[in-house]
Amino acid sequence: MTPDPRLDPRGFLRALFDAAVQRALPQAVLGPFLPAPPKGRTLVLGAGKAGGTMAAALDALWPAHAPLSGLVVTRYGHVPPAYEARPGRIEVVEAAHPVPDEAGRRAAQRIVELARGLTADDLVLCLISGGGSALLSLPAEGVSFDDKQAINRALLKSGAAIDEMNCVRKHLSAIKGGRLAARCAPAKVVTLLISDVPGDDPAVIASGPTVPDPTTCADALAIVRRYGIELPPAVRAGLESGAFETPKPGDGRFAGHEVHLIATPQQSLEAAAALARAHGVQAHVLSDEIEGESREVGKVHAALARAVARRGQPFAKPCVILSGGETTVTVRPADGPPGRGGRATEFLLGCAIALQGEPGVHVLAADTDGIDGVEDNAGAVVAPDTLARAAARGLKPAAHLDRHDAYGFFAALGDLVTTGPTYTNVNDFRALLVV
Repeated sequence: MTPDPRLDPRGFLRALFDAAVQRALPQAVLGPFLPAPPKGRTLVLGAGKAGGTMAAALDALWPAHAPLSGLVVTRYGHVPPAYEARPGRIEVVEAAHPVPDEAGRRAAQRIVELARGLTADDLVLCLISGGGSALLSLPAEGVSFDDKQAINRALLKSGAAIDEMNCVRKHLSAIKGGRLAARCAPAKVVTLLISDVPGDDPAVIASGPTVPDPTTCADALAIVRRYGIELPPAVRAGLESGAFETPKPGDGRFAGHEVHLIATPQQSLEAAAALARAHGVQAHVLSDEIEGESREVGKVHAALARAVARRGQPFAKPCVILSGGETTVTVRPADGPPGRGGRATEFLLGCAIALQGEPGVHVLAADTDGIDGVEDNAGAVVAPDTLARAAARGLKPAAHLDRHDAYGFFAALGDLVTTGPTYTNVNDFRALLVV
Protein backbone atom coordinates (compact mmCIF):
# COMPACT_ATOMS: atom_id res chain seq x y z
CA MET A 1 0.00 0.00 0.00
CA THR A 2 1.38 3.39 -0.99
CA PRO A 3 1.68 5.82 1.96
CA ASP A 4 -0.34 9.05 2.03
CA PRO A 5 1.91 11.83 0.66
CA ARG A 6 0.73 14.32 3.32
CA LEU A 7 0.99 11.97 6.30
CA ASP A 8 4.14 10.12 5.23
CA PRO A 9 6.07 12.09 2.58
CA ARG A 10 9.18 9.97 2.99
CA GLY A 11 7.27 6.72 2.56
CA PHE A 12 5.47 8.13 -0.47
CA LEU A 13 8.73 9.17 -2.14
CA ARG A 14 10.24 5.76 -1.43
CA ALA A 15 7.22 4.11 -3.07
CA LEU A 16 7.83 6.21 -6.19
CA PHE A 17 11.46 5.12 -6.26
CA ASP A 18 10.46 1.47 -5.86
CA ALA A 19 8.01 1.83 -8.77
CA ALA A 20 10.77 3.26 -10.95
CA VAL A 21 13.08 0.36 -10.12
CA GLN A 22 10.36 -2.23 -10.64
CA ARG A 23 9.71 -0.93 -14.17
CA ALA A 24 13.34 -1.58 -15.10
CA LEU A 25 13.68 -5.15 -13.78
CA PRO A 26 14.67 -7.48 -16.63
CA GLN A 27 12.17 -10.22 -15.81
CA ALA A 28 9.36 -7.72 -16.43
CA VAL A 29 10.58 -6.38 -19.78
CA LEU A 30 12.94 -8.78 -21.56
CA GLY A 31 10.53 -11.37 -22.99
CA PRO A 32 9.02 -9.43 -25.94
CA PHE A 33 12.48 -8.73 -27.39
CA LEU A 34 13.77 -12.31 -27.59
CA PRO A 35 14.26 -13.74 -31.09
CA ALA A 36 13.50 -17.32 -32.09
CA PRO A 37 16.23 -19.90 -31.46
CA PRO A 38 18.64 -20.12 -34.41
CA LYS A 39 19.59 -23.02 -36.65
CA GLY A 40 22.96 -23.17 -34.89
CA ARG A 41 23.85 -22.45 -31.29
CA THR A 42 22.94 -19.53 -29.05
CA LEU A 43 25.74 -17.79 -27.18
CA VAL A 44 25.00 -15.24 -24.45
CA LEU A 45 27.59 -12.55 -23.70
CA GLY A 46 27.18 -9.46 -21.58
CA ALA A 47 28.22 -7.03 -18.91
CA GLY A 48 26.65 -4.53 -16.55
CA LYS A 49 25.11 -4.02 -13.15
CA ALA A 50 21.91 -5.65 -14.40
CA GLY A 51 23.83 -8.51 -16.01
CA GLY A 52 22.90 -11.10 -13.38
CA THR A 53 19.17 -10.47 -13.54
CA MET A 54 19.22 -10.19 -17.34
CA ALA A 55 20.92 -13.59 -17.53
CA ALA A 56 18.47 -15.13 -15.05
CA ALA A 57 15.47 -13.72 -16.93
CA LEU A 58 16.78 -14.92 -20.28
CA ASP A 59 17.56 -18.38 -18.92
CA ALA A 60 14.02 -18.68 -17.55
CA LEU A 61 12.39 -17.49 -20.80
CA TRP A 62 14.54 -19.36 -23.34
CA PRO A 63 13.06 -22.69 -24.45
CA ALA A 64 14.33 -25.56 -22.32
CA HIS A 65 15.03 -27.70 -25.39
CA ALA A 66 17.07 -25.01 -27.17
CA PRO A 67 20.86 -24.95 -26.54
CA LEU A 68 21.99 -21.95 -24.52
CA SER A 69 25.36 -21.06 -22.98
CA GLY A 70 27.52 -18.05 -22.31
CA LEU A 71 29.15 -15.69 -19.86
CA VAL A 72 27.98 -12.42 -18.30
CA VAL A 73 29.95 -10.23 -15.88
CA THR A 74 28.30 -8.07 -13.23
CA ARG A 75 29.35 -6.04 -10.22
CA TYR A 76 30.35 -7.73 -6.96
CA GLY A 77 27.22 -8.51 -4.97
CA HIS A 78 24.88 -8.09 -7.94
CA VAL A 79 24.10 -11.71 -8.77
CA PRO A 80 20.46 -12.42 -7.81
CA PRO A 81 20.50 -14.74 -4.78
CA ALA A 82 18.20 -17.30 -6.42
CA TYR A 83 20.43 -17.57 -9.51
CA GLU A 84 23.56 -17.72 -7.37
CA ALA A 85 22.07 -20.56 -5.34
CA ARG A 86 20.94 -22.48 -8.42
CA PRO A 87 23.03 -21.38 -11.42
CA GLY A 88 21.44 -21.79 -14.84
CA ARG A 89 22.79 -22.25 -18.33
CA ILE A 90 24.51 -18.85 -18.43
CA GLU A 91 27.57 -18.37 -16.26
CA VAL A 92 27.58 -15.12 -14.26
CA VAL A 93 30.83 -13.82 -12.75
CA GLU A 94 31.55 -10.74 -10.66
CA ALA A 95 34.10 -7.94 -10.96
CA ALA A 96 34.80 -4.43 -9.68
CA HIS A 97 33.03 -1.18 -10.50
CA PRO A 98 33.68 1.73 -11.10
CA VAL A 99 37.43 1.05 -11.31
CA PRO A 100 38.12 -2.23 -13.17
CA ASP A 101 40.01 -5.08 -11.54
CA GLU A 102 41.73 -8.26 -12.62
CA ALA A 103 38.49 -10.28 -12.36
CA GLY A 104 36.91 -7.98 -14.95
CA ARG A 105 39.91 -8.28 -17.23
CA ARG A 106 39.80 -12.07 -17.05
CA ALA A 107 36.05 -12.10 -17.74
CA ALA A 108 36.50 -9.84 -20.78
CA GLN A 109 39.26 -12.10 -22.09
CA ARG A 110 37.03 -15.15 -21.70
CA ILE A 111 34.20 -13.37 -23.54
CA VAL A 112 36.56 -12.65 -26.43
CA GLU A 113 37.56 -16.31 -26.54
CA LEU A 114 33.93 -17.47 -26.50
CA ALA A 115 33.22 -15.27 -29.52
CA ARG A 116 35.73 -17.15 -31.67
CA GLY A 117 34.63 -19.69 -34.25
CA LEU A 118 31.01 -18.56 -34.64
CA THR A 119 29.15 -19.23 -37.88
CA ALA A 120 26.36 -17.56 -39.81
CA ASP A 121 23.93 -20.10 -38.31
CA ASP A 122 24.72 -18.98 -34.76
CA LEU A 123 23.04 -16.31 -32.63
CA VAL A 124 24.75 -14.10 -30.08
CA LEU A 125 22.52 -12.47 -27.46
CA CYS A 126 24.36 -9.59 -25.84
CA LEU A 127 23.00 -8.41 -22.48
CA ILE A 128 24.32 -4.91 -21.88
CA SER A 129 23.58 -2.50 -19.03
CA GLY A 130 25.20 0.40 -17.22
CA GLY A 131 28.48 -0.35 -15.53
CA GLY A 132 29.69 -2.47 -18.42
CA SER A 133 32.50 -0.07 -19.25
CA ALA A 134 34.35 -0.90 -16.04
CA LEU A 135 33.24 -4.53 -15.85
CA LEU A 136 34.21 -5.36 -19.45
CA SER A 137 37.79 -4.11 -19.26
CA LEU A 138 40.28 -5.54 -21.73
CA PRO A 139 42.97 -3.03 -22.75
CA ALA A 140 43.85 -2.45 -26.38
CA GLU A 141 47.21 -3.76 -27.52
CA GLY A 142 49.87 -1.41 -26.19
CA VAL A 143 47.82 -0.28 -23.18
CA SER A 144 48.68 -1.82 -19.82
CA PHE A 145 45.96 -2.73 -17.37
CA ASP A 146 47.52 -0.40 -14.79
CA ASP A 147 47.30 2.44 -17.31
CA LYS A 148 43.65 1.61 -17.98
CA GLN A 149 42.85 1.71 -14.25
CA ALA A 150 44.69 5.01 -13.72
CA ILE A 151 42.97 6.71 -16.65
CA ASN A 152 39.60 5.43 -15.45
CA ARG A 153 40.20 6.88 -11.97
CA ALA A 154 41.20 10.23 -13.47
CA LEU A 155 38.08 10.31 -15.64
CA LEU A 156 35.84 9.57 -12.65
CA LYS A 157 37.31 12.52 -10.71
CA SER A 158 37.43 14.92 -13.67
CA GLY A 159 33.77 15.90 -13.91
CA ALA A 160 33.57 14.57 -17.47
CA ALA A 161 30.11 13.56 -18.72
CA ILE A 162 29.40 9.87 -19.25
CA ASP A 163 29.56 10.10 -23.05
CA GLU A 164 32.97 11.78 -22.79
CA MET A 165 34.30 9.17 -20.37
CA ASN A 166 33.05 6.34 -22.56
CA CYS A 167 34.54 7.88 -25.69
CA VAL A 168 37.96 7.63 -24.09
CA ARG A 169 37.32 4.19 -22.60
CA LYS A 170 36.22 2.59 -25.86
CA HIS A 171 39.30 3.80 -27.75
CA LEU A 172 41.58 2.19 -25.19
CA SER A 173 39.70 -1.11 -25.24
CA ALA A 174 40.03 -4.36 -27.16
CA ILE A 175 36.35 -5.19 -26.67
CA LYS A 176 34.27 -1.99 -26.43
CA GLY A 177 33.35 0.50 -29.16
CA GLY A 178 31.82 -2.19 -31.39
CA ARG A 179 34.79 -4.52 -31.19
CA LEU A 180 32.88 -7.33 -29.44
CA ALA A 181 30.27 -7.54 -32.21
CA ALA A 182 33.01 -7.41 -34.83
CA ARG A 183 34.64 -10.41 -33.16
CA CYS A 184 31.33 -12.32 -33.36
CA ALA A 185 31.10 -12.12 -37.17
CA PRO A 186 29.57 -13.79 -39.13
CA ALA A 187 27.03 -14.71 -36.43
CA LYS A 188 23.94 -12.57 -35.97
CA VAL A 189 24.11 -10.35 -32.88
CA VAL A 190 21.02 -9.21 -30.99
CA THR A 191 21.80 -6.66 -28.29
CA LEU A 192 19.36 -6.16 -25.42
CA LEU A 193 20.07 -2.93 -23.55
CA ILE A 194 19.08 -1.39 -20.25
CA SER A 195 19.97 2.28 -20.60
CA ASP A 196 21.67 4.29 -17.87
CA VAL A 197 22.80 7.22 -20.03
CA PRO A 198 21.17 10.52 -21.03
CA GLY A 199 19.76 10.12 -24.52
CA ASP A 200 19.78 6.29 -24.45
CA ASP A 201 22.49 6.12 -27.13
CA PRO A 202 23.50 2.44 -27.59
CA ALA A 203 27.00 3.60 -28.55
CA VAL A 204 27.39 5.18 -25.08
CA ILE A 205 25.74 2.53 -22.86
CA ALA A 206 28.63 0.47 -21.42
CA SER A 207 30.80 2.06 -24.14
CA GLY A 208 28.86 0.30 -26.89
CA PRO A 209 30.64 -3.08 -27.21
CA THR A 210 28.25 -4.31 -29.91
CA VAL A 211 27.44 -1.19 -31.95
CA PRO A 212 29.57 0.84 -34.39
CA ASP A 213 31.30 3.85 -32.87
CA PRO A 214 30.86 7.29 -34.48
CA THR A 215 33.54 8.89 -32.26
CA THR A 216 37.23 9.01 -33.12
CA CYS A 217 40.68 8.87 -31.56
CA ALA A 218 40.84 12.63 -32.13
CA ASP A 219 37.67 13.03 -30.06
CA ALA A 220 39.20 11.01 -27.25
CA LEU A 221 42.36 13.12 -27.31
CA ALA A 222 40.32 16.32 -27.16
CA ILE A 223 38.50 15.03 -24.07
CA VAL A 224 41.65 14.13 -22.14
CA ARG A 225 43.12 17.53 -22.98
CA ARG A 226 39.92 19.28 -21.88
CA TYR A 227 40.06 17.68 -18.44
CA GLY A 228 43.83 17.71 -18.02
CA ILE A 229 44.20 13.94 -17.85
CA GLU A 230 47.76 12.66 -18.15
CA LEU A 231 48.36 9.86 -20.65
CA PRO A 232 51.31 7.45 -20.76
CA PRO A 233 53.41 7.92 -23.92
CA ALA A 234 52.25 4.64 -25.49
CA VAL A 235 48.57 5.52 -24.95
CA ARG A 236 49.01 9.01 -26.40
CA ALA A 237 50.89 7.62 -29.39
CA GLY A 238 48.13 5.09 -30.09
CA LEU A 239 45.46 7.80 -30.08
CA GLU A 240 47.50 10.28 -32.10
CA SER A 241 48.34 7.70 -34.78
CA GLY A 242 44.81 6.33 -34.99
CA ALA A 243 46.02 2.84 -34.04
CA PHE A 244 43.23 2.63 -31.45
CA GLU A 245 40.43 3.52 -33.88
CA THR A 246 37.11 1.72 -33.45
CA PRO A 247 34.78 0.10 -36.05
CA LYS A 248 32.58 2.75 -37.67
CA PRO A 249 28.98 2.95 -38.94
CA GLY A 250 28.70 1.20 -42.28
CA ASP A 251 31.10 -1.58 -41.34
CA GLY A 252 29.76 -4.76 -42.93
CA ARG A 253 30.37 -6.80 -39.79
CA PHE A 254 27.31 -5.16 -38.23
CA ALA A 255 24.95 -6.08 -41.07
CA GLY A 256 21.75 -7.74 -39.87
CA HIS A 257 22.40 -7.02 -36.21
CA GLU A 258 19.55 -5.87 -33.96
CA VAL A 259 19.62 -3.50 -31.00
CA HIS A 260 16.70 -3.21 -28.56
CA LEU A 261 16.28 -0.89 -25.58
CA ILE A 262 14.31 -2.98 -23.10
CA ALA A 263 14.32 -0.47 -20.21
CA THR A 264 15.08 3.25 -20.11
CA PRO A 265 15.20 6.05 -17.51
CA GLN A 266 12.17 7.74 -19.07
CA GLN A 267 10.05 4.61 -18.67
CA SER A 268 10.97 4.39 -15.00
CA LEU A 269 10.15 8.06 -14.40
CA GLU A 270 6.80 7.55 -16.11
CA ALA A 271 6.08 4.56 -13.85
CA ALA A 272 6.73 6.73 -10.78
CA ALA A 273 4.56 9.50 -12.23
CA ALA A 274 1.70 7.08 -12.85
CA LEU A 275 1.82 5.90 -9.22
CA ALA A 276 1.74 9.49 -7.94
CA ARG A 277 -1.23 10.40 -10.13
CA ALA A 278 -3.07 7.28 -8.98
CA HIS A 279 -2.87 8.73 -5.46
CA GLY A 280 -4.14 12.16 -6.39
CA VAL A 281 -0.79 13.92 -6.76
CA GLN A 282 0.02 15.57 -10.06
CA ALA A 283 3.39 14.46 -11.43
CA HIS A 284 5.70 16.35 -13.76
CA VAL A 285 8.68 14.71 -15.46
CA LEU A 286 11.29 17.39 -16.13
CA SER A 287 13.71 15.25 -18.14
CA ASP A 288 15.51 11.94 -18.08
CA GLU A 289 18.67 13.58 -19.50
CA ILE A 290 19.75 16.03 -16.80
CA GLU A 291 23.51 16.35 -16.45
CA GLY A 292 25.85 18.76 -14.69
CA GLU A 293 27.60 19.17 -11.36
CA SER A 294 25.48 17.40 -8.74
CA ARG A 295 25.38 20.22 -6.20
CA GLU A 296 24.49 22.79 -8.88
CA VAL A 297 21.70 20.60 -10.25
CA GLY A 298 20.46 20.35 -6.66
CA LYS A 299 20.28 24.16 -6.41
CA VAL A 300 18.27 24.40 -9.62
CA HIS A 301 15.80 21.77 -8.47
CA ALA A 302 15.46 23.60 -5.15
CA ALA A 303 14.65 26.86 -6.93
CA LEU A 304 11.91 25.14 -8.90
CA ALA A 305 10.42 23.55 -5.77
CA ARG A 306 10.43 26.90 -3.97
CA ALA A 307 8.56 28.53 -6.86
CA VAL A 308 5.90 25.83 -6.68
CA ALA A 309 5.65 26.05 -2.87
CA ARG A 310 5.45 29.86 -2.72
CA ARG A 311 3.71 30.89 -5.93
CA GLY A 312 2.15 27.78 -7.43
CA GLN A 313 4.29 28.22 -10.53
CA PRO A 314 5.01 26.59 -12.88
CA PHE A 315 3.02 23.79 -11.22
CA ALA A 316 0.18 23.78 -8.69
CA LYS A 317 0.67 21.89 -5.45
CA PRO A 318 0.37 19.20 -4.31
CA CYS A 319 2.67 17.78 -6.95
CA VAL A 320 5.78 15.75 -7.43
CA ILE A 321 8.61 16.80 -9.74
CA LEU A 322 10.64 13.97 -11.24
CA SER A 323 13.95 13.92 -13.07
CA GLY A 324 16.67 11.53 -14.14
CA GLY A 325 19.96 11.51 -15.99
CA GLU A 326 23.53 11.37 -14.75
CA THR A 327 25.09 14.20 -12.81
CA THR A 328 28.76 14.41 -11.91
CA VAL A 329 30.92 15.18 -8.88
CA THR A 330 34.20 16.91 -9.65
CA VAL A 331 36.86 16.22 -7.03
CA ARG A 332 39.75 18.69 -7.19
CA PRO A 333 43.04 18.49 -5.26
CA ALA A 334 42.20 21.83 -3.64
CA ASP A 335 39.18 20.21 -2.01
CA GLY A 336 41.47 18.13 0.17
CA PRO A 337 40.90 14.42 0.90
CA PRO A 338 37.35 13.59 -0.17
CA GLY A 339 34.75 12.35 2.25
CA ARG A 340 32.13 9.74 1.46
CA GLY A 341 29.21 10.10 -0.89
CA GLY A 342 28.00 9.81 -4.45
CA ARG A 343 26.05 11.85 -6.98
CA ALA A 344 22.67 11.43 -5.28
CA THR A 345 23.69 12.57 -1.81
CA GLU A 346 25.77 15.46 -3.18
CA PHE A 347 22.73 16.58 -5.19
CA LEU A 348 20.62 16.39 -2.03
CA LEU A 349 23.03 18.36 0.11
CA GLY A 350 23.20 21.13 -2.49
CA CYS A 351 19.41 21.02 -2.70
CA ALA A 352 18.92 21.14 1.10
CA ILE A 353 21.21 24.15 1.49
CA ALA A 354 19.35 26.00 -1.26
CA LEU A 355 15.90 25.09 0.12
CA GLN A 356 16.75 26.48 3.58
CA GLY A 357 13.98 24.46 5.21
CA GLU A 358 11.24 25.46 2.75
CA PRO A 359 7.94 24.25 4.31
CA GLY A 360 6.16 21.45 2.48
CA VAL A 361 9.11 20.38 0.31
CA HIS A 362 10.43 16.82 0.61
CA VAL A 363 13.10 15.35 -1.68
CA LEU A 364 14.45 11.88 -2.44
CA ALA A 365 17.36 11.19 -4.74
CA ALA A 366 18.85 7.76 -5.30
CA ASP A 367 20.65 5.67 -7.85
CA THR A 368 18.40 3.00 -9.33
CA ASP A 369 21.11 0.34 -9.00
CA GLY A 370 20.91 0.75 -5.21
CA ILE A 371 24.48 2.03 -4.88
CA ASP A 372 25.30 5.75 -4.72
CA GLY A 373 28.86 5.89 -6.02
CA VAL A 374 30.75 3.23 -4.07
CA GLU A 375 28.80 3.48 -0.80
CA ASP A 376 26.26 1.12 0.80
CA ASN A 377 23.28 3.44 0.27
CA ALA A 378 21.15 4.17 -2.78
CA GLY A 379 20.65 7.81 -1.81
CA ALA A 380 18.96 9.84 0.90
CA VAL A 381 16.03 12.14 1.70
CA VAL A 382 15.64 15.82 2.56
CA ALA A 383 12.76 17.25 4.62
CA PRO A 384 11.82 20.77 5.76
CA ASP A 385 13.50 20.09 9.11
CA THR A 386 16.76 18.65 7.70
CA LEU A 387 18.90 21.74 8.32
CA ALA A 388 17.38 22.33 11.79
CA ARG A 389 18.13 18.76 12.84
CA ALA A 390 21.64 19.11 11.43
CA ALA A 391 22.25 22.29 13.43
CA ALA A 392 21.06 20.58 16.61
CA ARG A 393 23.74 17.92 16.04
CA GLY A 394 26.47 20.44 15.27
CA LEU A 395 26.63 19.47 11.58
CA LYS A 396 27.71 22.12 9.09
CA PRO A 397 26.17 21.39 5.66
CA ALA A 398 28.49 23.67 3.69
CA ALA A 399 31.56 22.08 5.25
CA HIS A 400 30.30 18.61 4.41
CA LEU A 401 29.64 19.73 0.83
CA ASP A 402 33.08 21.31 0.48
CA ARG A 403 34.78 18.01 1.34
CA HIS A 404 32.29 15.88 -0.63
CA ASP A 405 31.04 14.17 2.53
CA ALA A 406 27.30 14.12 1.88
CA TYR A 407 27.15 10.50 3.06
CA GLY A 408 28.46 11.49 6.48
CA PHE A 409 25.94 14.32 6.73
CA PHE A 410 22.88 12.23 5.93
CA ALA A 411 24.10 9.19 7.87
CA ALA A 412 24.35 11.31 11.02
CA LEU A 413 20.71 12.36 10.54
CA GLY A 414 19.47 8.83 9.84
CA ASP A 415 18.28 9.97 6.42
CA LEU A 416 20.11 7.57 4.11
CA VAL A 417 18.02 5.41 1.77
CA THR A 418 19.47 1.91 1.79
CA THR A 419 18.08 -0.76 -0.52
CA GLY A 420 20.98 -3.04 -1.32
CA PRO A 421 21.55 -3.96 -4.98
CA THR A 422 18.38 -3.64 -7.04
CA TYR A 423 19.76 -5.80 -9.90
CA THR A 424 18.97 -3.19 -12.53
CA ASN A 425 20.28 0.26 -13.46
CA VAL A 426 18.57 3.19 -15.19
CA ASN A 427 20.70 5.73 -13.35
CA ASP A 428 19.68 8.73 -11.25
CA PHE A 429 16.18 9.09 -9.82
CA ARG A 430 15.09 12.34 -8.22
CA ALA A 431 11.67 13.20 -6.80
CA LEU A 432 10.61 16.49 -5.16
CA LEU A 433 7.26 16.41 -3.39
CA VAL A 434 5.61 19.77 -2.72
CA VAL A 435 2.53 19.63 -0.47
